[in-house]
Amino acid sequence: MNSIFTRWFQRNFSSPATVVLTMLIIVGLFVILTVGDILAPILWALVIAYLLEWAVSSLQKHKVGRLSSVLIVFSGFIGISIVIFLGLIPIIWKQGTRLITELPNIMLKLKEQVLELPDKYPNFVTTEQVDAFITSLNTELGSMGEAILTASFSSLMSVASLLVYIVLVPLLVFFFLKDRQIIFGWCSQWLPKERHLAESVWSEVNRQIGNYIRGKVLEIIIVGVASYIAFAIMGLNYALLLAVCVGLSVLIPYVGAALVTIPVALIGFFQWGLGQDFYILMAVYLIIQILDGNVLVPLIFSEAVNLHPVAIIGAILLFGGLWGFWGVFFAIPLAILVNATLSAVKEHKEYQSEHDDSKADETLAIEQHVDAD
Repeated sequence: MNSIFTRWFQRNFSSPATVVLTMLIIVGLFVILTVGDILAPILWALVIAYLLEWAVSSLQKHKVGRLSSVLIVFSGFIGISIVIFLGLIPIIWKQGTRLITELPNIMLKLKEQVLELPDKYPNFVTTEQVDAFITSLNTELGSMGEAILTASFSSLMSVASLLVYIVLVPLLVFFFLKDRQIIFGWCSQWLPKERHLAESVWSEVNRQIGNYIRGKVLEIIIVGVASYIAFAIMGLNYALLLAVCVGLSVLIPYVGAALVTIPVALIGFFQWGLGQDFYILMAVYLIIQILDGNVLVPLIFSEAVNLHPVAIIGAILLFGGLWGFWGVFFAIPLAILVNATLSAVKEHKEYQSEHDDSKADETLAIEQHVDAD
């Protein structure tokens, strides 16, 4: 067993470039796991700066100076942020608060409908099943009440953290954009010289994640706006809140759409019951999801992430289990990183093998030439 591991280790980690890449990944994971919460404003600023860098680079291609490009893009970012915080967030907060107060009534109506199921469908639903469901529902409601109470007590701390984020994150974003080359230069001086494999992985990850982030932002906007228009036309309560949830659900492929279906269905049921309007709402929601999955996603991500659905779901389960919400949030970028790393290591090994074979052929040819002489 020991010899098998030794051979495997020598085969995969004999190259200094592979060792450097492995060490960089381990150090990065260690930093995120140990001090990720402390460095959260910096991580958020890095993500936002990474997203905005594409716009800055586009302006630079049109002969606009770096500093001018950064100022234009950063001003646009601040303007959009102000509109969101002062225009949309208060409305969403108000609708969310109203929904929390009406949640017991929604659950009570759901209970009443569930209690009628054994009489309507005696062959499919039993009284025991209904009792078990009601007990489970009461337990969940109790847990939800405790969570809301806890959240209300910690709201002061949340407001303080929000103020820190509002000040620090935009400031960090500006400096990450403005001094990008200086920061990269400072970081690179501490990295090992044998890092061409790591640079190859970063080049591939940079290309794919850049396409992914831009595509996801566009998808969130399109799906969110389309959902809000549909919900508003139908007169659905909490239209903006639900539209934002539907838009953000595309961040978690397959799973997000299924989860958001529950609040959409519950609110529609509470407002209209099992009538024509409810079925129209669910049909419209289903059409939006079908168009998103079969038209919008292939159109936006035609040259972006090339991951199998099984790999995507596996990444969501794995990273979500390791890091909770943030693991789910970054599951696709992390899966891209893993895929790019494996591909780069495989290509490096093939190149190294071919290089070793060519050197062996050259040595053999020299030896044959010497013997002939």
